[in-house]
Amino acid sequence: MSNNLTYAKSGVNIRSADKFIRFISKITSKQSKNPKNNNIGNFGSVTKLPSKLKNVHLVAATDGVGTKIEIANEYNKFDTIGIDLVAMSVNDILVQGGKPFVFLDYISINKIDQKKLKNIFKGIHKGCKISECELVGGETAEMPETYTKGKFDIAGFCVGLVEKNKILHSQKIKKNNLVIAIPSSGLHSNGFSLVRYLLKKNKINFKKNKQLKKWLLEPTKIYVKEIGKLINLKLINGCAHITGGGIKNNIARIIPKNMCAKINLNKIKPKNIFSWLKKNKISDKEMLKTFNCGVGFILIINSKKFNRIKKFFPKKYSPYVIGKIIEGKSKVLLNGKIDW
Repeated sequence: MSNNLTYAKSGVNIRSADKFIRFISKITSKQSKNPKNNNIGNFGSVTKLPSKLKNVHLVAATDGVGTKIEIANEYNKFDTIGIDLVAMSVNDILVQGGKPFVFLDYISINKIDQKKLKNIFKGIHKGCKISECELVGGETAEMPETYTKGKFDIAGFCVGLVEKNKILHSQKIKKNNLVIAIPSSGLHSNGFSLVRYLLKKNKINFKKNKQLKKWLLEPTKIYVKEIGKLINLKLINGCAHITGGGIKNNIARIIPKNMCAKINLNKIKPKNIFSWLKKNKISDKEMLKTFNCGVGFILIINSKKFNRIKKFFPKKYSPYVIGKIIEGKSKVLLNGKIDW
């Protein structure tokens, strides 16, 4: 056996990484809008802009899935967090009125594990399909001392397109507009450090709890199909993706000066996972600050358009009114209490 130093001996397997890239290329070429010019494996991606769009602007977003990764590791289940990864970026693209166009991923891992990576990628591929955007490239990095055995991280990058007259500005939000809640699918990809702390502190054997497994790994809802149609029809004045910081902090980011979103917490319909968390000694204040509490997305609309908007959503994600826009210096005012 040779004593020469090699990259493989340091813990990095180029051949294994190339094998994974070939797997990605094979799957994405079937979905590519231009299969003759498949970008996977190239130094960069080349994608033609749709010619029918006029005065087009780019919208870009990047995000990860946080410590939800650790839950996936605990359950040894990796086929859904790729959906979460796509969702976190494409849902942000919607807030500016954009349509997701291309997506790239970054996976860093201690050692190439074909089965794990393929399952992660299947979720990314599915998320892109749901979002009607194209996976055009990415990077897989094998980092044997940065990550301990079995550990990894993922990040996503999305570029969307929006025509100038469809950009959602806060100036479009007016007094007496309704604040509409779109239900979440569950926790989405926020607050998992607190969830994991709770599980550990209370010594909860979550690995054997099938209900908890379903709740904790439920993929983030991708809102592109429904909200994209509303944007095209100019039925929305403003919207917010409810992620870290909860309802209050995320709505505040889009409310114009001297306006206030008055929210009635009694109207919010929390999912069972949030009721379960609340019973495990998390305060109302902490719940609202950390989790979406059952509201994954918020729309601000003209009250006359509400009934029309409802028709675009399946029953499971049917919108409901939780407040209205009033004049005021405080951008968000929370009243009442969620019925956990």
